[in-house]
Amino acid sequence: MTIPADILAADKAGRIPDGISLSYLAESRDHSAIVGILFMVCFTGILTILRLYARVFLIKKVGLDDWLTILTWMIYISFVVLSVILINLGSGRHIEYIEYVLSLATVRETEVLDFTAHILYTTALFLCRLSGLAFYHRLTARTGRLHKAILFAGPFLFAAYLPQLFLLIFHCKPVTGLWPYAWQPGVDDYKCLSWGLVYSVNSGLSLACDVMMFIIPALLIKQLHISLNKKIKLSFVMFPGVFVIVISAVRVWLVVKGQWAADGSWAYNPMLCVENAEIAGTLLALSVPALKPVFGNMFSRLTEYTGSRTRSQSRSAGNRLRSQSKPTSALGSSVRDDKRLLNWSKIGKDDYEMMPSEISVTRELSKSIKTPGIRVTNEVNITRGEERSPSPQSSAPSSHETHVHET
Repeated sequence: MTIPADILAADKAGRIPDGISLSYLAESRDHSAIVGILFMVCFTGILTILRLYARVFLIKKVGLDDWLTILTWMIYISFVVLSVILINLGSGRHIEYIEYVLSLATVRETEVLDFTAHILYTTALFLCRLSGLAFYHRLTARTGRLHKAILFAGPFLFAAYLPQLFLLIFHCKPVTGLWPYAWQPGVDDYKCLSWGLVYSVNSGLSLACDVMMFIIPALLIKQLHISLNKKIKLSFVMFPGVFVIVISAVRVWLVVKGQWAADGSWAYNPMLCVENAEIAGTLLALSVPALKPVFGNMFSRLTEYTGSRTRSQSRSAGNRLRSQSKPTSALGSSVRDDKRLLNWSKIGKDDYEMMPSEISVTRELSKSIKTPGIRVTNEVNITRGEERSPSPQSSAPSSHETHVHET
């Protein structure tokens, strides 16, 4: 193992006590931590850009949740930059490296940067969760218990954010950005809460907020009048928040280890990775449902092409298609097959709701059929090639059946 120059210089200056090997001080997980953080920010960035593309160019409407996502992304980038700087300064190395190799000025710099980074981290999560609430608010009806629960969740998030922020700002008296070690000069000038206590409380509040953000989409899916199979499929789209809860729980464990383990700083790099993953996972959980217009159009075109080939073969064979449940197949509705999960359809100028896709199909049919005297009801008979002789049951007009003839 090659010994870095800063460790050799500290050893030459006599700052490293006997019994601490240079190879031990040279151990580092900095590279893997930085690669993991950069991968997460790049992957999340791509999905966020796709989400904004869908909202701006496909749906042509940008909501409050989108603006909050953009603001979260800007703060997240700042947190990523500070995380990489902290790792490069040596904050995630062995505690002996920090004490005996780093200069006191560098140690003070890492403490201030850590203080700033975690204010950004807490704020980014708060804004990201508010974006999620705005998204869920747009999906639900304007009345009902679920809507009231979403309105209640906003003040709850704010009430959880304030103590997290105040614990960080006022962790020492007098107020400082430092979090001095016991061996640092001037430690007696401050009366501080322990780093682990503050971060454990903040992590617990963050975990509670993540659980609440998971419960809301669960209630949304439960209220949908669709089959259990579709609800299960939809859960895979709406429930990336499960991973956020796991990540948040892992952060609690890393914070405890970082404070009360003998070599606590060795857990700092994994904790930074987990914190970045928590922000990235929250952004991901909120962006995946909004990507439906992007990938839905691709699958719709593929299904439409397949459906047109099927209809062409049926026409040449003279087959008659009959639907007795819903008016979906008569007018190019092969695009909406039994694998559709959910459709976020625009009702009015500013109103959106969460509904099964069949509702939007009915709405499209009602818009497309404008010929006077034609009424689309629960049964559609399509005869291709030649007209069928009316049966005795269909000789009289019926308000429950519509026959469409093509010649």
